[in-house]
Amino acid sequence: MKRTRLSFGWAWIALSLALAVHVTDEALTDFLSVYNPTVLAIRGRLPWLPLPTFTFKVWLSGLISGIGALLALSSLAFRHTRWLTVPAYLLAILMMANGLQHMLGSVYLHRLMPGVYSSPLLLAGSTYLLLSVRNERRFLSGDAERIVRREEREHAS
Repeated sequence: MKRTRLSFGWAWIALSLALAVHVTDEALTDFLSVYNPTVLAIRGRLPWLPLPTFTFKVWLSGLISGIGALLALSSLAFRHTRWLTVPAYLLAILMMANGLQHMLGSVYLHRLMPGVYSSPLLLAGSTYLLLSVRNERRFLSGDAERIVRREEREHAS
């Protein structure tokens, strides 16, 4: 059976689109009605912690811009740009934590939190990106020729 290299570019796009679905989910389920009061309560206990509150327009505009930037970077992922692997790890871990936070928050509060419906999609996209970036780093590390030869031998079998 031939093992193929996971596409870093497609994984990057998959997580970017999963995030777009997640932001849509949060916007449609009034995420800020939970987020802003939570931030205000945290600020009351920890005033030194710089957590922002948002208006809907600023929050949505910022996230749309961020998703657009992620999608613009996908061309670099398809070109196997080495420096993009570190941000990819960070993005995948952050989005995995985001998805888990929505799900665990729903369990803890005994109600569905805004954004929980799309959280499994974030987890799947994050996992795909983590696996592909790990594979990408191996490929770029100088083991590329050895990996390609092994895949060619497996394909020939």
